Amino acid sequence: MCESDEISQLVYDVYLSLPRKGKPEAGLQWTLLAAVLKITEKTGHSVHREVVALGTGTKCIGRSAMSPRGDVLNDSHAEVIARRSCVRYLMEQLCLALRGDQNSVFCPANQNGKWKLRPGISFVFFTSHTPCGDASIVPMTDSQVQPCPPIRSEEDSEATNQDSEMESVRWREESGGVRKKLKVSEETQSGNAAAVEDCDVSDVHRTGAKSVPGAPADPKGPGLMYHSVGLLRVKPGRGEPTLSLSCSDKLARWTVVGFQGALLSHFLQEALYFKAVVVGKCPYSQQAMERALNRCGQVCGLPEGFSVHLPELMQSSLEFIHSRTHTQTHTDHTQARVVPCGAAVSWCAVSKQPLDVTANGYKQGVTKKALGTPRARSLISKVELFDSFLELLAVAGDSQLPESLRCKKLSSYWDYKQAAEGYQQAWDVLRSQVFPLWPRSPRELLLFCSDSHSAPNRPDPSSATHSRP
Repeated sequence: MCESDEISQLVYDVYLSLPRKGKPEAGLQWTLLAAVLKITEKTGHSVHREVVALGTGTKCIGRSAMSPRGDVLNDSHAEVIARRSCVRYLMEQLCLALRGDQNSVFCPANQNGKWKLRPGISFVFFTSHTPCGDASIVPMTDSQVQPCPPIRSEEDSEATNQDSEMESVRWREESGGVRKKLKVSEETQSGNAAAVEDCDVSDVHRTGAKSVPGAPADPKGPGLMYHSVGLLRVKPGRGEPTLSLSCSDKLARWTVVGFQGALLSHFLQEALYFKAVVVGKCPYSQQAMERALNRCGQVCGLPEGFSVHLPELMQSSLEFIHSRTHTQTHTDHTQARVVPCGAAVSWCAVSKQPLDVTANGYKQGVTKKALGTPRARSLISKVELFDSFLELLAVAGDSQLPESLRCKKLSSYWDYKQAAEGYQQAWDVLRSQVFPLWPRSPRELLLFCSDSHSAPNRPDPSSATHSRP
């Protein structure tokens, strides 16, 4: 079995071992799966792989449903759930390191209050389907059926001008309905329509993600002219628009600022990057993946501790059992239409409450009366991860506190994120050089404080609890 198949099989095995709660209803629902694996290279070239975080999900919430308390999951796509689950895992690992546990993935760095990964440890990202957004604009060969043919409203039809219709006629006349061996030029980064190299195609798979405000809109022309490529895209939501960037965009961002986030950056000497990204069996294009994830390859002028890390890209031949394609193929067509599962599963290798199942951004099954209380929120919500971070500060004490957090009056989630100056500088560089149109999160949604610690600066170690990492 090849490496990519071994990785995907390991993820599938962990997923199948989890309880039934939050998984799709057989034959009626589908979902997406993503995971983070810890890779440990031992002496003698032996390699140990372990799934440390996992997520499923396909949903996002709209702007009006977002909470200023940080207690709602805005983006429940599998890739985002897996990454947030991994942050929760890393929080516990850092807590172990601060307490002197030699089994933690972290060891002391050469800067006071800073930590680094132990030698031989790296991380790999797995996703059962190409990430939504740019990486999913994949060429479709003649043998492939368009899974989501575009549905045009009357307004869309009127917007399709005569030039597009004439282009469609000319294309069919000249090439017999198949456009061959087109090349992607540098202009695709400016929003030109999709093109593919050395492949006979007549169409591309669609992505539901829409270009961000200020970017060129998709031309929605015939065949290959439907989408523009290289654009930042916002995930679709049911009803109103979301503020969640596509998973393609987020993975590209992580190649520069790392996947650890701003809070953990306080404690880390270097950002954490994925060594490889493995995609399960699905419509796939190596070129599209490289185009989407390698957009930041030329970024320069980054602060110390940050650099460009382009992951190795691989595809597995193994299909996820609850993928849309697999579910549709193995479903009795006399049954109801197959729909995406509304729940999201989060799991990570932590000592307490490793499993967390949510729906509509809250814990699955909570009553309306419980909304707004700690009982309703996910363990990977912003406020819960913020609580875990403040517990890290309590464990660190004055002696192990990083310089970025010393002698500063900090209270809100926003304060602590902004105090991670290296991370914020790296993000500013990335914005200015590659993603100037990346929307900024509304500040009013980030000004919440922890509800489990009363101290305005950091919690008193003597009163801190450690029920979570």
